[in-house]
Order: sequence, then structure tokens, then C-alpha cells
Amino acid sequence: MQWHVDEAYIRVGGRWCYLWRAVDQLGQSIDFRLTARRNAKAARAFLQQARETVRLYQPLTIVTDKAHSYAKVISENNDRLGPEHTIRHVDRKYLNNRIESNHAAIKQRLRPMRGFQTMAGAKAALAGIETFRTIHTGQFESCRTGVENEIDFVAKLFPEAA
Repeated sequence: MQWHVDEAYIRVGGRWCYLWRAVDQLGQSIDFRLTARRNAKAARAFLQQARETVRLYQPLTIVTDKAHSYAKVISENNDRLGPEHTIRHVDRKYLNNRIESNHAAIKQRLRPMRGFQTMAGAKAALAGIETFRTIHTGQFESCRTGVENEIDFVAKLFPEAA
């Protein structure tokens, strides 16, 4: 399994924050995290969260841009995991186009919103956006495309709203 990992800038409370996202080789969303900083600690927390989200499908390769924080965190993970579970790190700028195009769809959705007021509001809105993008692209189990199936799926997720 191959992951593409990158971060995008999001405006929250007049400041730039970082939306860390990961998708697999098929373009399906793995996880996301919003942080105020872009450093090794934030990268470590995001990769740990993403690995816990998909416990059964651990990455064999992680493709990133040239950010130094990824290399540090992946090598730390490899040291801890041992030789049989090492993760290959590929840091080529143009191999990460899969997630860059995925960011474009999120940014297009966020542009009319002109940023967020609070971090909590941003996290809640992004969780909703990611959920509906997952539904719309058919990334859930027993997927059938179409509006009727999406309505049924949302009604099962949120029974109070139905």
C-alpha cells in the first residue's frame, strides 16, 4: 500500500494553519489533521493518527514532498518498527501530484468560506467536508453510486436528522 502525504494552508482566525492529509494510491482519503504548526511533532502526530485509523492497511511506501519533517519521522518509525516492517520513503516533488490534486478539491470547497473563525469550527467543518467527499466518491463499504444511496447512507449515519 502506498500513501501520499502532504499539508495545505488553511486560514483560521486570521492565521495560517496546516491541514495534513493522506490518500492512498487509489486516491481514497486515509485521514486528515489540522494543526497550528508545521514541524516534526505535528508530522509525527499526524502519521500516528493515520496509522491508527487504518490499522489493517499499513503503508509500505510513503510519498511526500521535500519537507524535512517527514524524513525524520519516518526514519524514527522505521527504527522503532524493525527491519521486517520498514516503510520506504519517497520524497519526489512530482510523484505527489495525487494528493496535490486532492487538495485542490478541498481548497475549491473552502474558498467561498474565506477561512474559519476558530480551530474547533475549522475541525468540525473539515470533518464534515471530508465525510461527504468520501461518500460522494464512493469510498465506503458496499458502495453504490447515486443520490439515493448517499441519502440512505447519511440517514444511517445521522438518524436524528432523517
